[in-house]
Amino acid sequence: MDVAERRRGRVHNAEGAREAILNAAEAVFAEHGFDGARVDAISEAAGYNKSLLFQYFGDKVGLYEAVIRHADREITELEMRMLAPFLEDETIASDAHRFKTFLETIIRGIFDYLLDHPRLTRIIVWEQAEGWQTFTKFLTRDDVEDADQFRKLFNKACEVGLLRSDIDPIIQLTIAEQMCWSYISSIPLYQLLLADEDLSSETALAQAREYIVSFIVNGMLIDKDSLT
Repeated sequence: MDVAERRRGRVHNAEGAREAILNAAEAVFAEHGFDGARVDAISEAAGYNKSLLFQYFGDKVGLYEAVIRHADREITELEMRMLAPFLEDETIASDAHRFKTFLETIIRGIFDYLLDHPRLTRIIVWEQAEGWQTFTKFLTRDDVEDADQFRKLFNKACEVGLLRSDIDPIIQLTIAEQMCWSYISSIPLYQLLLADEDLSSETALAQAREYIVSFIVNGMLIDKDSLT
């Protein structure tokens, strides 16, 4: 094996180790929250020495941040793929039907992503219960700079009379996201109330998603009857 092959092997092994550690960390943080998660447990689940975790991520907060930012990158990439056709059209904010479709697409995408990533949903619920204290250690205003294009669209839609509120679009979209993960994380509770129904079935989840989409979008838009 030549030098180049050895280097590629080391890089591959490092990437594999990082991926294994992040996957294990996500599972442990989802199960116990940040405060309850133990680095020793993450190390054992990943199958790597604890010192390697510190080498790659610095400390427990750094590892937690890496888990969150990995999910955030995936969500951002998903949103950009879904919304690219809308964001490229500068007239969308003045077209009621297209702007409604734009909002519906965002919320459906968020719901589906959270549904497909139950660990992330649990981490978010833990973080809320703990007062968002760990998020505030590494998230800054710079983390929402890429939201400027959303702000421009929302501001324009507000100017032309499509939106009920001029509350910052990031807050509006965060509220929409909260409704999605709140419903998903509460399915066991709802199941107790409706024991004869399978609320985890594909049909039930699709129905719930469309209800949430309709509830949020029609609440955001001024005249829902004219936009149906």
